[in-house]
Amino acid sequence: MREGVTVRRTISCWMVVALLAGAGLVTWAQNPTTVLDIEPGVAQLGAGGAGLSIVNGAETLYYNPAGLAKLPGISFSSFYASHFGLANYSAFALTFKNFGVAALLYNSGSIPGYDAGGDPTGNLAFANTVFILGAGVSPSDLPFLPNLGFDFSLGARFKTVSASIGDENGSGFSVDLGFRSSLPDTRFGSVSLSEIAFGVAAVNLFGALAYDEVQEQFGMDIELGASALFMEAVRASLDLHLGGELRLGVSYSPMPTFALRLGLISKGSFSVTAGLGVNVEGFMIDYAFMTHTLGATHRISLTLDFSSLDIGALSRSLRRLLP
Repeated sequence: MREGVTVRRTISCWMVVALLAGAGLVTWAQNPTTVLDIEPGVAQLGAGGAGLSIVNGAETLYYNPAGLAKLPGISFSSFYASHFGLANYSAFALTFKNFGVAALLYNSGSIPGYDAGGDPTGNLAFANTVFILGAGVSPSDLPFLPNLGFDFSLGARFKTVSASIGDENGSGFSVDLGFRSSLPDTRFGSVSLSEIAFGVAAVNLFGALAYDEVQEQFGMDIELGASALFMEAVRASLDLHLGGELRLGVSYSPMPTFALRLGLISKGSFSVTAGLGVNVEGFMIDYAFMTHTLGATHRISLTLDFSSLDIGALSRSLRRLLP
């Protein structure tokens, strides 16, 4: 690799790191900077992105592949976000029971490039494309296995990464493993607890991103999570990443079709998240707001949950709304 190109890629890469750091979600280590460093999804992001133990439609694939084994059916989700007007971020996810695929797309447009002396070399573009394939299985789904006495599922996730910085192109992959277990419903006096679950994920067990002769290893992390539903209305969740990140989230659903969310992400600095979701017969719209050191971002997603989609009821609801 030519020295000038290396310097130019390095300088422009740190500009991208600064942009992603504005989202408060970048690990400052000798690891590649990709769209995987940005929190995915919308619905769970509103509750602090603490989704390791939660099964929530297509977004389940982003957090823990083991949760795919507990999906009731087909779900499709998509969202778009503009990062401070400097970059575009969009994602699409399609999940079935036990399987899921997703695509993450990030494009920063033009970034000013500089040489080692600080002189401009022209604008460079930074782009990332990530494809994700995940699978999850529960022993209870396998009739040839005996009853093990408790409910759990296992999952794996394979991610391919394509990156370009100016005229430099790189590609790579990484592999994750996940575990999820749930406990029976219980009650403490008048307070009921249901959907109690725990999750563990080993992220980037191996894999790297290679630019010509330069290879950068993805940073491995172990993630732990727990969640529970209180009084059939308030869900609290907590995720702890051993790499140095804490996520807290609360979601309140006064009715099955509406949810309010609030969360906190601590990773070097603090980010506050908030959001809401509306579900009309399996047709869901979610909104999330997140504070950053550079300001704030907003996201909106559209999700179709085919397991609960009632076309007839949706048609009747639309007729009532239309004049």
